[in-house]
Amino acid sequence: IHLKNAHVKNKGQFETVIPTEDSVITEITMTLRDWGTMWKQLYMRNEGDLFHRLWHVMNEILELRQQVLVGHLTHDRLSDIKQHITARLDWGNEQLGLDLVPRRDFSMVDPDEISITELYRLVGSHTFMLTRHRRREAPPQASMHHLFLQMKSMMSSNLGEELEVFYSVYDSREMRPISERFFVRLNKQGLPKSPEKTERQCTLFVVSLDLFRVHQGHVLGVEAPLSHVLTDISTQLKNRLHFQYGYLPPAGEIRNDLYVTLERGEFEKGGKSVARNVEVTVYLLGGDGQVLKGLVCCGSGEPGVDEHRSFVLYHSNSPRWAEQIKLPIPLEMFHGTHLRFELRHCSSKTPLSKEKGEKKLFGFSFVPLMQDDGRPLPDGTHELIVHKCEETADLQDPARYLKLPFSKASLQPGNNQTIKNSKESFWIQSSLCSTKLTQNGDMLDLLKWRVHPDRIIDCLPKLKDIDGTEIVKFLQDTLDTLFGILDESPQRYGLKVFDCLVHVINLLQDSKFQLFKPVMDNYIENHFAGALSYRDLIRVLKWYVDRIIDAEHQEQIQQVLKASEYLFKYIVQSRRLYAAATGGQNEEEFRCSVHELFKSIHLFLSHESKGISPITHTQAVFLRSFPTVCCELLKIFSMREVANLARDTLSSLPALTHTDCPLQAVKLQCMAKTVDSPLYINPESRCVLLPVVLRLLHTHLQEQRELVLCANILTSMLTLNTPATVSLTPKLIYILKLNNKSDVCVFQGEFVACLLTLLQQLKDKEYQQLLSRFPTKDELTSFLLQLFTVFRILIRPDMFPKDWTVMRLVANNVIITTILYLSDTLRNNFLNEKFDFKVWESYFYLCIIFINQPCLQLEMFPPSKRKKVLEKYGDMRVMIGCEIFSMWQHLGDYKLNLIPTLIGPFMEVTLVPQMDLRNVLIPIFHDMMDCEQQRSGNFKQVEAKLIDKLDGLMSEGKGDETYRELFNNILLKKIERETWRESGVSHIATVTRLMERLLDYRDCMKIGEVDGKTMGCTVNLLNFYKTELNKEEMYIRYIHKLYELHLKAQNYTEASYTLLLYDELLEWTERPLREFLTYPMQSEWQRKECLHLTIVHNFDRGKCWENCIILCRELANQYEAYYDYRNLSKMRMMEASFYDKIMNQQRLEPEFFRVGFYGKKFPFFLRVQFFRHICIIFIYVCIHIIYNKTLLIYYNKCNKS
Repeated sequence: IHLKNAHVKNKGQFETVIPTEDSVITEITMTLRDWGTMWKQLYMRNEGDLFHRLWHVMNEILELRQQVLVGHLTHDRLSDIKQHITARLDWGNEQLGLDLVPRRDFSMVDPDEISITELYRLVGSHTFMLTRHRRREAPPQASMHHLFLQMKSMMSSNLGEELEVFYSVYDSREMRPISERFFVRLNKQGLPKSPEKTERQCTLFVVSLDLFRVHQGHVLGVEAPLSHVLTDISTQLKNRLHFQYGYLPPAGEIRNDLYVTLERGEFEKGGKSVARNVEVTVYLLGGDGQVLKGLVCCGSGEPGVDEHRSFVLYHSNSPRWAEQIKLPIPLEMFHGTHLRFELRHCSSKTPLSKEKGEKKLFGFSFVPLMQDDGRPLPDGTHELIVHKCEETADLQDPARYLKLPFSKASLQPGNNQTIKNSKESFWIQSSLCSTKLTQNGDMLDLLKWRVHPDRIIDCLPKLKDIDGTEIVKFLQDTLDTLFGILDESPQRYGLKVFDCLVHVINLLQDSKFQLFKPVMDNYIENHFAGALSYRDLIRVLKWYVDRIIDAEHQEQIQQVLKASEYLFKYIVQSRRLYAAATGGQNEEEFRCSVHELFKSIHLFLSHESKGISPITHTQAVFLRSFPTVCCELLKIFSMREVANLARDTLSSLPALTHTDCPLQAVKLQCMAKTVDSPLYINPESRCVLLPVVLRLLHTHLQEQRELVLCANILTSMLTLNTPATVSLTPKLIYILKLNNKSDVCVFQGEFVACLLTLLQQLKDKEYQQLLSRFPTKDELTSFLLQLFTVFRILIRPDMFPKDWTVMRLVANNVIITTILYLSDTLRNNFLNEKFDFKVWESYFYLCIIFINQPCLQLEMFPPSKRKKVLEKYGDMRVMIGCEIFSMWQHLGDYKLNLIPTLIGPFMEVTLVPQMDLRNVLIPIFHDMMDCEQQRSGNFKQVEAKLIDKLDGLMSEGKGDETYRELFNNILLKKIERETWRESGVSHIATVTRLMERLLDYRDCMKIGEVDGKTMGCTVNLLNFYKTELNKEEMYIRYIHKLYELHLKAQNYTEASYTLLLYDELLEWTERPLREFLTYPMQSEWQRKECLHLTIVHNFDRGKCWENCIILCRELANQYEAYYDYRNLSKMRMMEASFYDKIMNQQRLEPEFFRVGFYGKKFPFFLRVQFFRHICIIFIYVCIHIIYNKTLLIYYNKCNKS
């Protein structure tokens, strides 16, 4: 025994002990206890597959539980384990048909501690996740794929040299690599050269195109490259690793990398008879002419080096290398830096070792990385000039050759003809990947506006033409430039800067650039320094708003309003900076300017257009961003002040009558965002906004428009427990009742949760307020009938998914509370001369349906679940049963109006196997009998209704022997002092005997075997209906049930005799008969003919041909009387065939036995009964065995008594 810490909730008789341990541990303990019992039952039912799967899951959960209890897990690991545990618990509950468990942050949720709307969202979202898992839907395509590569080894019989292996992601459509190369050095055995440095042997590619993976390598010192190996991956991906080909950098990343590819060369023989073996050596030199150390990278797997040497192609004056190097040059070193490419001939007559071999310099090329106008080297292919040089000493002073032209494209016309006509050239390809250097001239002019202030007026409009990729790469610099220009001359440049700012803001709305929104947010919070900018931003924004109504074109204005969220962020932050710097000066001036701005906004929002106009779209654009504007204003204004602005703004909108106007949905979307914002969550500001919200909801609910959005808004409102929404209750009831006529709507569940939450919040005062909204009796009647109808909808089995028991119980708790409140209303407004049959009938039907709900039948629950329900809610069936009895007693003489209608439903309720409920409701039958006796002098109507309903209910499996005894005892006790006691006793005895026979019949039918006991029960029951109750219809029903039993047992003769009982009730007349059982609507003559033919057929199968002849003669006489000679001929032929069978076919003589049953321990239907059994000789032994096993056992038992 282990003692746990716990706290007691609701101390007393129904107290609950809750352990203080982790809620996940508590749930595991309770769930595994329930699973344990059901797991054993799976074994008993031979469900081996689920049995073993559940066993493995239970063990897995126990292991995870132990890890949680140990308490040595990190926070992230603990969250992962809890998530895995809850997923396994949900899986097991689903497989075993148990209830869904609502959770928040892996912890079970107490329905009493959250609103019903929130509970509905939790359960609904949980069900959605389970449904997706169950359907095994294909997951959506990932927005980014990661390709992990690790170089293990390269096995080949040709290896004998050290290797350099390069990997890159290759775009098969554009025929070029789209990533850096991954560089691995291998030894002569094909293994990594530094096996201890595992970080140099693996890499991660992040790519987003149909791509190829390229394996490229060359052996050191060997003149021929290895073959390329292409593997088509053909995977759709999204984000690339780099943006050197125009793709975006990750938001906030700072890079300054130059990628240079040695493409090819064209060289002369240089006086030799054979082509040269050309090697290129690449150096990066700074402004001082010194080689920059460690800034030349061949790939991402190895550290940078001082120089790069290309591989050598044997005897080739037109070599093609396609080798890429990366130069991660710091920004401060970029100016004045250049690349030098030294070209050497490697002699093949000497060893190729770098230390010993002869490598003779024959020329060089160079390229500056920064142009004269301040722009870096443009991307693309460059044809470089090959300058003749044979001595390395000539290159010691870079200043000597930097004055020379470096590319043929840079040569001036008419100059340097010798160089221009040279046949030697060297081609490279460059690509700059930088967030600080731009190759765009317009962008460079804008960023360097202080150098050329006269160009500002031309540079600002050009910003809109610059590619968005360039703008977001230099986002912070661009914003600093715009606000610097605004501070420099707000009157001159204010409007143009404002337009540029709007363009940049809206650029980030594009899905391609949305990742850069955090960059702008970070800029506003930490880098923005425009303390005076708010004045000009407000001024220009108001200028635009004032011209909305009169403007012919709304596109630019819509772009401005689309950017209003970030415009207000800049305004608010600018004001905060100014207030911090000046101690809050000019506060009133700022408030006045904001209020003036909103007055202009209210004016254009109040403009009502006929139909759909551009102004309508402009209004919609502003409303979409208005909630976020309010959230920004909360940073500098009080809650109430912002709430007043929001109220006035929303109130200024016109009341639109066009159902197809797009502003309808936008208004509600704006309202929904407002309700979810801090502005509505705060109680003080909520009081200001609530009337506006309710008015808009009233309008849309009344007109049945945008109901999905209305449901979402109501759900958010009611999550905050706002009783002021009580006025919406009638509208919700009407909507739910209306939508019940069609298919269940998507939004119906949301409205159900909203209605239940509203009713849950109502107290006595609110109920009185709600009912007082209906001044006339007709309006109140209509409301109550609608409410009762909606409640009947809510308690239907298909209202919620099967495993939503928590939601059902919460809904039932609200319904029963509402019923108790409304009972007073019925007693006060619908009794005496104001009695309304429809209201009372609907009320009682609702209560009866409520009691019969499957989710309230606690006897069917496992013990643990039944205990939880009783502890939290009690037995709601008994509560509502007591209310039914109380309301019935208040009816007085008006009970007579409900007696024929409610007898059957009350009988159904009393059959529920709950002793307290039966004790409360069975006395109602005494009241019914007494009222009927006083009205008509007998209670045959009550008796007939009870008998008719009893057969159907008990055949459905309702009722038991305890109910029969309780019914008999309670009613006999109730009528002891009545004047009509004698007839009452007779009636009660009749009903009780019928119950006894029905229970015996049901018990026999449960066995599923056709034997003498089953047939005896059926015979006994049909005779009871015929002789004691004179219920011909029920008598006929049981004739056919007995007939089916005989057919199933192949007792064809007995089946014919049974059906003959029905045949004898009919006459050869033309009286029309209704459709009944399997018989269609037909005349009495036709049904009797059909029965005759069926009976003849079964007598024939039982070889009782003498009886067949009698029935054939009777049918022949009828055909002859109607001159139906065709059927008469058939019947005479059939009769003749029976004579032939009698003469020609052999039949065994049957033996007859008379069997009687004596003794009180025999079943009721067998006591003092005599049966004649026909036994064919060859099955005599079988029947003898049956009697020894069944009937004679009864005989031996009864002899003892």
